[in-house]
Amino acid sequence: MITLTNSAKEYMHSISNGAYITLGVKGGGCSGLQYVWGLSTDDGIEDIKWSDPIDNVLLLDPTAEMYVLGSEIDYVTELGGSFLAVKNPAASSSCGCGDSFGI
Repeated sequence: MITLTNSAKEYMHSISNGAYITLGVKGGGCSGLQYVWGLSTDDGIEDIKWSDPIDNVLLLDPTAEMYVLGSEIDYVTELGGSFLAVKNPAASSSCGCGDSFGI
């Protein structure tokens, strides 16, 4: 479904402090859809039945699964900063910042 690089796993574990990182998708952004990141201490919050934990750190909103199927998440460090990058094979377009995409 989704894979995490080693650097993404290490980063997520370092910031989660025992919680889960959550990933969802909502309408918006420059390209039509936008990634939504969050933290949760519970895998059933907000009436959402999250996916089983991916690498014991990431929970995926089930409504986002069809938009991110086959994606790889990497933690990227560049001169201008560091961020989680989603390499999404389903995206037909994306914005320059990488936070939104189109299908």
